Amino acid sequence: MKENKFRILFILIVLVIIGFAIFKIYGKNTQKISENELHYEKVTMITSLRLGIAEYDSINPLISKNKEIINMSPIIYEPLFTLDKQYQIQDCLAKEYSKLNNYCYIIKIRDNVKWQDNTNFTLEDVIFTIDKIKQLPNSIYYNNVSNIKNVEKIDYNTLRLNLSAEDPWFQFKLTFPILSNTQYKTQDFLKTIPIGTGMYKITKDNENNIEAEKNNSWWNIEIKNAKIEKLKIYKYSSVGDLYNNFKLGNIDLINTSNTNIQEYVGTIGINLKEYQGREYIYLALNCDNKILANKEVRQAMSYFIDKDTLVSKVLNNKYNVSDFILDYGSYLYKEEKRNSYNAKKAKEILEATGWKLNYGKWQKDGKYIELNLAVNSEDETRVKIAESIKEQLEDAGIKIYINKVSLSTYNSYLKNKNYDIILTGMYNSYSPDLNTLYAENNLANYKNEEIFEILTNINNTTDGTILKEKYNRLIEISQEDVPYISMCRNKNIMVCSPNLIGEISPNNYTCYYNINTWYRQ
Repeated sequence: MKENKFRILFILIVLVIIGFAIFKIYGKNTQKISENELHYEKVTMITSLRLGIAEYDSINPLISKNKEIINMSPIIYEPLFTLDKQYQIQDCLAKEYSKLNNYCYIIKIRDNVKWQDNTNFTLEDVIFTIDKIKQLPNSIYYNNVSNIKNVEKIDYNTLRLNLSAEDPWFQFKLTFPILSNTQYKTQDFLKTIPIGTGMYKITKDNENNIEAEKNNSWWNIEIKNAKIEKLKIYKYSSVGDLYNNFKLGNIDLINTSNTNIQEYVGTIGINLKEYQGREYIYLALNCDNKILANKEVRQAMSYFIDKDTLVSKVLNNKYNVSDFILDYGSYLYKEEKRNSYNAKKAKEILEATGWKLNYGKWQKDGKYIELNLAVNSEDETRVKIAESIKEQLEDAGIKIYINKVSLSTYNSYLKNKNYDIILTGMYNSYSPDLNTLYAENNLANYKNEEIFEILTNINNTTDGTILKEKYNRLIEISQEDVPYISMCRNKNIMVCSPNLIGEISPNNYTCYYNINTWYRQ
């Protein structure tokens, strides 16, 4: 009996101890949860954004040549049409666009847009801006309007634009900022801060900084209501000062083409967003050359060149490998590599067409593959690329003679197509125009009737489905015929503070896509 009592007492004591332990553990966990919740509640959304500009010139977007002013212009000074993240045209201040013929276009503007001084946006503002840019030959937008012969007002919101020459990609030219006609009837164009129609409006521009605030009367605010209420844009005398202030935490982001940026701002506590630049470097192969007239030779050359090695070892990863002229992010190009390095396949192609590798050189009918490669001697980067191409092709059995020529001689070569191969490049436009490389009288003397027909179809349609179909076919033919070998393109980098939150998707048109989702913490 006593044993049973002791046993029951022992069990009760054990249960009390276990209960006490559970209580203590639960209490600690509850305390931890409360502390975590308290910590979470302390996170604050900061609704101001700090930016920086080096070598500032003017806030007026029609005058400025400063890359950052141009970069942020779309969120302050809106165009008729804008570009999305894949360089596809989108309506902005214009709501309709139609092509009457190769020289005439109709534009309809929105009715519900106010300037930041609360006056109405009208056709007179568009006409004023076009006329003003024509008077500014040094404006970066001069070429956008130089082909406009005249402008006719049809009704209160409709314009007819007549061109002097055909331009199948004219709509892409209508991405210049529109300024107020009414404002400049009474104010100095060069000295006055322009008003805009955009998401933000400039409130101050002094010696040290520019300030802007959210435009609560913006016509599209119901769709994109920004969290950031204020922008403060600090002016710096040099890029070095800009980098240093980012490193010190005084500004929240930098947009740069300097691939060594981390040497200046460090590697800890930053976020990097790389995107493809618009500098495109490529080889043009003269298809009138007796050797290069054989597409199999062109194909083999493309497969023999290891672009990944070239970019990493010769260019120190300051460029990205390029596979086609539109691989800067265009919606009309699928991101997939074709004709990449494959020495085995290159040999198979040459052997299948009668070429034999004798004593380290490809030979057929008593002829060797020996070609001249022209390059501008004043461009150090391209000379390095040419030397790497020569080394790789000669290792594969193709003899290359590099002609390092002066800029004037180089330009003469381009004009007269006096070369076997030329290493050249271009600065891609925003439009997916391929006429320079594939239309008649192109740099490669390349002739393909199907491609000529495709270009005609492309130039005469705005249907997105048809465009994608035609571009896909053109790319297929080009990859098969290889009149050009894409080499590389430059890269740009957006460097952000880790405290900047939101969807950040920069491209060459602007870094401020989805700024309505951004905030600091």
